[in-house]
Amino acid sequence: MVLEHARGLGAPPLIEVVALKDAVGRVIAEPVRADRDQPPFDRSTRDGFAVRSGSFASGATLRVMGEVRAGERWSGGRVGEGEAVKIMTGAPLPTGADAVAMVEFVEVVGEGIRTVAGRGLARFENVVLRGSEARAGYVVMAAGTVVGAAEIGLAATCGRAELTVYRRPMVAVIATGDELVEVGSGRALEEEEIWNSNGHALRALVHGSGGFGGKLAIARDTLEDVTERVLQGRAWDLMILSGGVSMGEYDLVEEVLAGLGAEFFFTGVKMQPGKPVVFGRLPERDGAKACYFFGLPGNPVSTQVTFHCFVEPFLKAMAGGVVEGPLFVQAALREAVPGSTGRMRFLPARLGRDRVGPSVTLVGWQGSGDMAANARANCYAVLPQREGEFAAGEVISVLLR
Repeated sequence: MVLEHARGLGAPPLIEVVALKDAVGRVIAEPVRADRDQPPFDRSTRDGFAVRSGSFASGATLRVMGEVRAGERWSGGRVGEGEAVKIMTGAPLPTGADAVAMVEFVEVVGEGIRTVAGRGLARFENVVLRGSEARAGYVVMAAGTVVGAAEIGLAATCGRAELTVYRRPMVAVIATGDELVEVGSGRALEEEEIWNSNGHALRALVHGSGGFGGKLAIARDTLEDVTERVLQGRAWDLMILSGGVSMGEYDLVEEVLAGLGAEFFFTGVKMQPGKPVVFGRLPERDGAKACYFFGLPGNPVSTQVTFHCFVEPFLKAMAGGVVEGPLFVQAALREAVPGSTGRMRFLPARLGRDRVGPSVTLVGWQGSGDMAANARANCYAVLPQREGEFAAGEVISVLLR
Protein backbone atom coordinates (compact mmCIF):
# COMPACT_ATOMS: atom_id res chain seq x y z
CA MET A 1 0.00 0.00 0.00
CA VAL A 2 2.87 2.35 0.77
CA LEU A 3 4.50 1.68 -2.59
CA GLU A 4 1.17 2.17 -4.38
CA HIS A 5 0.90 5.67 -2.93
CA ALA A 6 4.59 6.31 -3.62
CA ARG A 7 4.04 5.54 -7.31
CA GLY A 8 1.30 8.15 -7.41
CA LEU A 9 3.54 10.94 -6.15
CA GLY A 10 5.21 11.72 -9.47
CA ALA A 11 8.50 13.60 -9.75
CA PRO A 12 9.11 16.27 -7.09
CA PRO A 13 8.23 19.74 -8.38
CA LEU A 14 11.34 21.57 -7.17
CA ILE A 15 14.93 21.15 -8.29
CA GLU A 16 18.19 22.87 -7.45
CA VAL A 17 21.79 22.86 -8.60
CA VAL A 18 24.40 21.77 -6.05
CA ALA A 19 28.16 21.44 -6.08
CA LEU A 20 29.46 17.94 -6.66
CA LYS A 21 30.80 17.76 -3.11
CA ASP A 22 27.29 18.45 -1.75
CA ALA A 23 25.44 15.97 -3.99
CA VAL A 24 25.96 12.77 -1.96
CA GLY A 25 22.60 11.26 -1.03
CA ARG A 26 20.68 13.52 -3.40
CA VAL A 27 18.58 12.34 -6.34
CA ILE A 28 19.47 13.45 -9.86
CA ALA A 29 16.70 15.45 -11.53
CA GLU A 30 18.22 15.70 -15.03
CA PRO A 31 20.19 13.03 -16.93
CA VAL A 32 23.96 13.26 -16.88
CA ARG A 33 25.53 12.75 -20.31
CA ALA A 34 29.07 11.84 -21.30
CA ASP A 35 30.95 14.96 -22.38
CA ARG A 36 33.10 12.87 -24.74
CA ASP A 37 33.74 9.26 -25.62
CA GLN A 38 34.63 7.17 -22.58
CA PRO A 39 37.41 6.26 -22.72
CA PRO A 40 38.43 9.04 -25.15
CA PHE A 41 41.13 6.81 -26.68
CA ASP A 42 42.08 3.15 -26.90
CA ARG A 43 43.45 2.66 -23.37
CA SER A 44 45.87 0.16 -21.93
CA THR A 45 44.60 -1.72 -18.89
CA ARG A 46 48.00 -3.11 -17.92
CA ASP A 47 51.66 -2.18 -17.56
CA GLY A 48 53.39 -3.92 -20.43
CA PHE A 49 54.27 -3.50 -24.10
CA ALA A 50 52.03 -2.24 -26.90
CA VAL A 51 52.48 -4.49 -29.92
CA ARG A 52 50.84 -5.87 -33.02
CA SER A 53 49.15 -9.04 -31.84
CA GLY A 54 50.14 -10.88 -34.99
CA SER A 55 53.86 -10.40 -34.27
CA PHE A 56 53.60 -11.64 -30.70
CA ALA A 57 54.28 -15.27 -31.49
CA SER A 58 55.82 -17.77 -29.08
CA GLY A 59 59.57 -17.15 -28.81
CA ALA A 60 59.53 -14.04 -31.04
CA THR A 61 61.87 -11.13 -30.29
CA LEU A 62 60.53 -7.56 -30.62
CA ARG A 63 62.48 -4.32 -30.69
CA VAL A 64 61.36 -1.77 -28.03
CA MET A 65 60.98 1.66 -29.66
CA GLY A 66 60.36 3.75 -26.54
CA GLU A 67 57.88 4.34 -23.75
CA VAL A 68 54.46 5.99 -23.26
CA ARG A 69 52.95 6.86 -19.88
CA ALA A 70 49.45 7.83 -18.74
CA GLY A 71 48.81 11.43 -19.79
CA GLU A 72 51.11 11.16 -22.81
CA ARG A 73 50.67 10.25 -26.47
CA TRP A 74 53.18 8.19 -28.41
CA SER A 75 54.89 10.49 -30.89
CA GLY A 76 57.29 7.96 -32.41
CA GLY A 77 55.16 7.09 -35.41
CA ARG A 78 53.37 3.86 -36.20
CA VAL A 79 54.24 0.62 -34.41
CA GLY A 80 55.28 -1.88 -37.05
CA GLU A 81 55.77 -5.63 -37.26
CA GLY A 82 58.44 -6.84 -34.83
CA GLU A 83 58.23 -3.60 -32.78
CA ALA A 84 56.95 -2.78 -29.29
CA VAL A 85 56.42 0.31 -27.13
CA LYS A 86 56.64 0.09 -23.36
CA ILE A 87 53.28 1.30 -22.01
CA MET A 88 51.81 2.09 -18.59
CA THR A 89 48.28 1.42 -17.33
CA GLY A 90 45.91 4.13 -18.55
CA ALA A 91 48.09 5.33 -21.41
CA PRO A 92 46.76 5.70 -24.97
CA LEU A 93 47.58 2.81 -27.28
CA PRO A 94 50.13 3.89 -29.92
CA THR A 95 49.03 3.93 -33.56
CA GLY A 96 49.61 0.57 -35.19
CA ALA A 97 49.44 -1.46 -31.97
CA ASP A 98 46.34 -3.49 -31.27
CA ALA A 99 47.16 -5.26 -28.00
CA VAL A 100 49.23 -4.98 -24.82
CA ALA A 101 51.51 -7.78 -23.63
CA MET A 102 51.72 -7.84 -19.86
CA VAL A 103 55.22 -7.52 -18.40
CA GLU A 104 54.75 -10.92 -16.77
CA PHE A 105 54.70 -12.62 -20.18
CA VAL A 106 57.87 -11.22 -21.75
CA GLU A 107 61.60 -11.32 -21.07
CA VAL A 108 63.74 -8.22 -21.56
CA VAL A 109 66.63 -8.99 -23.89
CA GLY A 110 69.01 -6.08 -24.46
CA GLU A 111 66.96 -3.35 -26.17
CA GLY A 112 64.12 -5.69 -26.96
CA ILE A 113 61.72 -8.24 -25.49
CA ARG A 114 61.21 -11.92 -26.15
CA THR A 115 57.84 -13.56 -25.75
CA VAL A 116 57.46 -16.34 -23.19
CA ALA A 117 57.24 -19.76 -24.80
CA GLY A 118 53.69 -20.94 -25.35
CA ARG A 119 52.17 -17.49 -24.84
CA GLY A 120 50.07 -15.81 -27.55
CA LEU A 121 48.19 -12.52 -27.64
CA ALA A 122 44.67 -11.86 -28.94
CA ARG A 123 43.72 -8.68 -30.76
CA PHE A 124 42.71 -5.93 -28.27
CA GLU A 125 43.83 -8.01 -25.30
CA ASN A 126 44.41 -5.73 -22.27
CA VAL A 127 42.92 -2.79 -24.18
CA VAL A 128 39.68 -0.85 -23.58
CA LEU A 129 38.54 0.57 -26.90
CA ARG A 130 37.54 4.19 -27.34
CA GLY A 131 33.86 4.79 -26.58
CA SER A 132 33.29 1.24 -25.28
CA GLU A 133 32.12 2.57 -21.89
CA ALA A 134 30.01 5.44 -23.27
CA ARG A 135 29.76 7.53 -26.42
CA ALA A 136 29.75 11.33 -26.27
CA GLY A 137 26.24 12.53 -25.47
CA TYR A 138 25.04 9.20 -24.10
CA VAL A 139 23.13 9.22 -20.79
CA VAL A 140 25.42 7.74 -18.15
CA MET A 141 23.16 8.54 -15.16
CA ALA A 142 19.39 8.70 -15.50
CA ALA A 143 17.11 11.02 -13.58
CA GLY A 144 16.11 9.30 -10.33
CA THR A 145 19.60 8.01 -9.60
CA VAL A 146 20.69 8.38 -5.98
CA VAL A 147 24.15 9.92 -5.82
CA GLY A 148 26.87 7.97 -4.03
CA ALA A 149 30.64 7.76 -4.39
CA ALA A 150 30.43 5.86 -7.70
CA GLU A 151 28.08 8.47 -9.16
CA ILE A 152 30.28 11.33 -7.91
CA GLY A 153 33.26 9.73 -9.65
CA LEU A 154 31.31 9.23 -12.87
CA ALA A 155 30.05 12.83 -12.87
CA ALA A 156 33.59 14.10 -12.35
CA THR A 157 34.79 11.88 -15.20
CA CYS A 158 32.27 13.70 -17.39
CA GLY A 159 33.60 17.07 -16.26
CA ARG A 160 30.60 17.96 -14.09
CA ALA A 161 31.34 20.26 -11.15
CA GLU A 162 27.62 20.58 -10.33
CA LEU A 163 24.55 18.37 -10.52
CA THR A 164 20.87 19.21 -10.88
CA VAL A 165 19.01 17.41 -8.10
CA TYR A 166 15.56 17.29 -6.56
CA ARG A 167 15.00 19.31 -3.41
CA ARG A 168 15.02 17.27 -0.24
CA PRO A 169 11.48 16.61 1.10
CA MET A 170 10.85 18.59 4.28
CA VAL A 171 9.77 16.17 7.02
CA ALA A 172 8.22 17.21 10.32
CA VAL A 173 9.30 14.90 13.16
CA ILE A 174 7.00 14.92 16.18
CA ALA A 175 7.67 12.87 19.31
CA THR A 176 4.74 12.50 21.71
CA GLY A 177 4.54 11.75 25.42
CA ASP A 178 4.51 13.41 28.85
CA GLU A 179 7.51 11.30 29.85
CA LEU A 180 9.84 12.90 27.30
CA VAL A 181 12.45 15.54 28.09
CA GLU A 182 14.41 17.26 25.34
CA VAL A 183 18.12 16.46 25.19
CA GLY A 184 20.12 19.58 25.99
CA SER A 185 17.26 21.23 27.87
CA GLY A 186 19.53 21.94 30.81
CA ARG A 187 17.38 20.17 33.37
CA ALA A 188 17.87 16.85 35.15
CA LEU A 189 15.56 13.90 34.56
CA GLU A 190 13.05 12.80 37.14
CA GLU A 191 13.08 9.06 37.76
CA GLU A 192 9.96 8.50 35.65
CA GLU A 193 11.16 10.59 32.69
CA ILE A 194 13.25 9.70 29.63
CA TRP A 195 15.18 11.67 27.05
CA ASN A 196 13.61 12.29 23.66
CA SER A 197 15.74 9.84 21.68
CA ASN A 198 13.18 9.16 18.94
CA GLY A 199 13.17 12.75 17.73
CA HIS A 200 16.91 12.70 17.13
CA ALA A 201 17.00 9.17 15.70
CA LEU A 202 14.19 9.92 13.26
CA ARG A 203 15.91 13.07 12.02
CA ALA A 204 19.02 10.99 11.30
CA LEU A 205 16.95 8.34 9.51
CA VAL A 206 15.17 11.00 7.46
CA HIS A 207 18.48 12.55 6.41
CA GLY A 208 19.86 9.15 5.41
CA SER A 209 16.78 8.55 3.25
CA GLY A 210 17.13 11.76 1.27
CA GLY A 211 14.94 14.12 3.30
CA PHE A 212 15.42 17.04 5.65
CA GLY A 213 14.09 16.33 9.13
CA GLY A 214 12.82 19.17 11.28
CA LYS A 215 12.24 18.17 14.91
CA LEU A 216 9.19 19.98 16.29
CA ALA A 217 8.55 20.52 19.99
CA ILE A 218 7.45 17.47 21.97
CA ALA A 219 3.68 16.90 21.87
CA ARG A 220 2.35 16.36 25.38
CA ASP A 221 -0.46 13.88 26.05
CA THR A 222 -3.36 16.28 25.63
CA LEU A 223 -5.69 16.73 22.68
CA GLU A 224 -4.77 20.39 22.52
CA ASP A 225 -1.03 19.83 22.40
CA VAL A 226 -1.12 16.96 19.90
CA THR A 227 -3.51 18.97 17.70
CA GLU A 228 -1.18 21.99 17.78
CA ARG A 229 1.82 19.92 16.71
CA VAL A 230 -0.12 18.14 13.94
CA LEU A 231 -1.33 21.49 12.58
CA GLN A 232 2.29 22.66 12.54
CA GLY A 233 3.50 19.44 10.95
CA ARG A 234 0.96 19.36 8.14
CA ALA A 235 2.63 22.40 6.59
CA TRP A 236 5.62 20.18 5.78
CA ASP A 237 5.91 17.67 2.91
CA LEU A 238 5.59 14.66 5.20
CA MET A 239 4.81 14.22 8.88
CA ILE A 240 6.19 11.48 11.14
CA LEU A 241 4.84 11.05 14.66
CA SER A 242 6.31 8.64 17.20
CA GLY A 243 4.24 7.36 20.10
CA GLY A 244 0.57 7.83 20.84
CA VAL A 245 -0.69 5.30 18.26
CA SER A 246 -1.51 2.34 20.53
CA MET A 247 -4.78 1.72 22.39
CA GLY A 248 -3.98 3.45 25.69
CA GLU A 249 -6.07 6.20 27.25
CA TYR A 250 -3.45 8.81 26.35
CA ASP A 251 -2.67 7.54 22.85
CA LEU A 252 -4.26 10.49 21.08
CA VAL A 253 -2.60 10.66 17.68
CA GLU A 254 -5.25 8.79 15.68
CA GLU A 255 -8.06 10.68 17.41
CA VAL A 256 -6.51 14.03 16.52
CA LEU A 257 -5.80 13.00 12.93
CA ALA A 258 -9.34 11.66 12.49
CA GLY A 259 -10.72 14.93 13.81
CA LEU A 260 -8.83 16.76 11.10
CA GLY A 261 -10.40 14.58 8.41
CA ALA A 262 -7.51 12.16 7.90
CA GLU A 263 -7.83 9.22 5.54
CA PHE A 264 -6.23 6.14 7.10
CA PHE A 265 -4.77 3.60 4.68
CA PHE A 266 -3.87 1.20 7.49
CA THR A 267 -3.82 1.39 11.27
CA GLY A 268 -1.78 -1.65 12.23
CA VAL A 269 0.50 -4.30 10.78
CA LYS A 270 0.90 -7.93 11.81
CA MET A 271 4.56 -7.57 12.79
CA GLN A 272 6.67 -7.50 15.96
CA PRO A 273 7.83 -4.99 16.96
CA GLY A 274 5.79 -2.28 15.28
CA LYS A 275 2.18 -3.54 15.27
CA PRO A 276 0.43 -0.15 15.79
CA VAL A 277 2.07 1.69 12.86
CA VAL A 278 -0.29 4.04 11.01
CA PHE A 279 -0.19 5.41 7.45
CA GLY A 280 -2.56 8.00 6.04
CA ARG A 281 -3.10 11.42 4.53
CA LEU A 282 -4.61 14.68 5.72
CA PRO A 283 -6.76 16.38 3.06
CA GLU A 284 -6.43 19.90 1.75
CA ARG A 285 -8.07 22.11 4.32
CA ASP A 286 -8.26 25.80 5.22
CA GLY A 287 -5.59 26.65 2.66
CA ALA A 288 -3.24 23.85 3.81
CA LYS A 289 -2.07 21.30 1.25
CA ALA A 290 -2.71 17.58 1.57
CA CYS A 291 -0.06 15.90 3.72
CA TYR A 292 0.89 12.25 4.09
CA PHE A 293 1.74 11.06 7.59
CA PHE A 294 3.12 8.04 9.40
CA GLY A 295 2.34 7.33 13.03
CA LEU A 296 5.07 5.07 14.43
CA PRO A 297 5.13 3.22 17.77
CA GLY A 298 6.96 5.03 20.56
CA ASN A 299 9.28 2.24 21.66
CA PRO A 300 12.60 3.15 20.00
CA VAL A 301 13.34 -0.16 18.26
CA SER A 302 9.75 -0.30 16.99
CA THR A 303 10.15 3.24 15.70
CA GLN A 304 13.26 2.38 13.72
CA VAL A 305 12.05 -0.96 12.38
CA THR A 306 8.83 0.55 11.07
CA PHE A 307 10.73 3.50 9.60
CA HIS A 308 12.93 1.14 7.55
CA CYS A 309 9.96 -0.99 6.47
CA PHE A 310 7.49 1.74 5.54
CA VAL A 311 8.71 5.33 5.81
CA GLU A 312 12.09 4.95 4.10
CA PRO A 313 10.74 3.61 0.76
CA PHE A 314 8.06 6.33 0.71
CA LEU A 315 10.50 9.10 1.59
CA LYS A 316 12.99 8.00 -1.06
CA ALA A 317 10.19 8.18 -3.64
CA MET A 318 9.27 11.67 -2.39
CA ALA A 319 12.91 12.66 -2.94
CA GLY A 320 12.64 11.59 -6.59
CA GLY A 321 14.20 8.14 -6.27
CA VAL A 322 13.06 4.84 -7.73
CA VAL A 323 9.94 3.41 -6.08
CA GLU A 324 11.07 0.19 -4.45
CA GLY A 325 10.63 -1.64 -1.19
CA PRO A 326 13.09 -2.16 1.67
CA LEU A 327 16.37 -3.92 0.95
CA PHE A 328 16.50 -7.54 2.07
CA VAL A 329 19.29 -10.10 1.71
CA GLN A 330 19.52 -13.79 2.51
CA ALA A 331 21.75 -15.20 5.24
CA ALA A 332 22.09 -18.38 7.28
CA LEU A 333 21.28 -18.36 10.99
CA ARG A 334 24.34 -19.11 13.08
CA GLU A 335 22.21 -20.33 16.00
CA ALA A 336 18.77 -21.89 16.36
CA VAL A 337 15.92 -19.47 17.15
CA PRO A 338 12.50 -20.39 18.64
CA GLY A 339 9.54 -19.89 16.32
CA SER A 340 6.42 -17.87 17.05
CA THR A 341 2.88 -18.13 15.68
CA GLY A 342 1.90 -14.60 16.68
CA ARG A 343 3.39 -12.17 14.15
CA MET A 344 6.26 -11.85 11.73
CA ARG A 345 9.24 -10.73 13.82
CA PHE A 346 11.97 -8.23 12.98
CA LEU A 347 14.71 -8.84 15.55
CA PRO A 348 17.97 -6.90 16.02
CA ALA A 349 20.84 -8.95 14.59
CA ARG A 350 24.34 -8.79 13.20
CA LEU A 351 25.09 -9.77 9.62
CA GLY A 352 28.48 -11.45 9.34
CA ARG A 353 31.16 -10.29 6.92
CA ASP A 354 31.98 -13.67 5.37
CA ARG A 355 31.69 -13.05 1.63
CA VAL A 356 31.44 -16.77 0.87
CA GLY A 357 28.63 -17.68 3.24
CA PRO A 358 26.70 -14.73 4.75
CA SER A 359 25.45 -15.51 8.24
CA VAL A 360 23.33 -13.68 10.78
CA THR A 361 23.26 -13.81 14.58
CA LEU A 362 20.50 -12.41 16.78
CA VAL A 363 21.54 -9.79 19.32
CA GLY A 364 20.34 -10.42 22.86
CA TRP A 365 17.78 -7.78 23.75
CA GLN A 366 15.17 -6.89 26.33
CA GLY A 367 12.36 -5.87 24.00
CA SER A 368 11.48 -2.95 21.75
CA GLY A 369 12.76 -0.34 24.21
CA ASP A 370 16.30 -1.74 24.27
CA MET A 371 18.28 0.89 22.38
CA ALA A 372 21.64 -0.53 23.48
CA ALA A 373 20.86 -3.83 21.75
CA ASN A 374 19.61 -1.99 18.68
CA ALA A 375 22.90 -0.09 18.48
CA ARG A 376 24.87 -3.35 18.68
CA ALA A 377 22.92 -4.69 15.70
CA ASN A 378 23.54 -3.82 12.06
CA CYS A 379 20.37 -5.37 10.58
CA TYR A 380 17.10 -7.07 11.52
CA ALA A 381 16.52 -10.81 11.17
CA VAL A 382 13.09 -11.42 9.62
CA LEU A 383 11.34 -14.44 11.09
CA PRO A 384 7.90 -15.31 9.69
CA GLN A 385 5.20 -16.96 11.79
CA ARG A 386 6.04 -20.57 12.43
CA GLU A 387 5.56 -23.35 14.93
CA GLY A 388 8.81 -24.92 16.04
CA GLU A 389 12.27 -23.46 15.82
CA PHE A 390 14.36 -21.99 13.03
CA ALA A 391 17.37 -24.29 12.84
CA ALA A 392 20.99 -23.19 12.82
CA GLY A 393 22.10 -22.94 9.19
CA GLU A 394 18.61 -22.20 7.92
CA VAL A 395 18.53 -19.34 5.40
CA ILE A 396 16.29 -16.42 6.33
CA SER A 397 15.65 -12.88 5.07
CA VAL A 398 17.55 -10.01 6.65
CA LEU A 399 16.38 -6.37 6.52
CA LEU A 400 19.33 -4.08 5.91
CA ARG A 401 19.43 -0.66 7.48
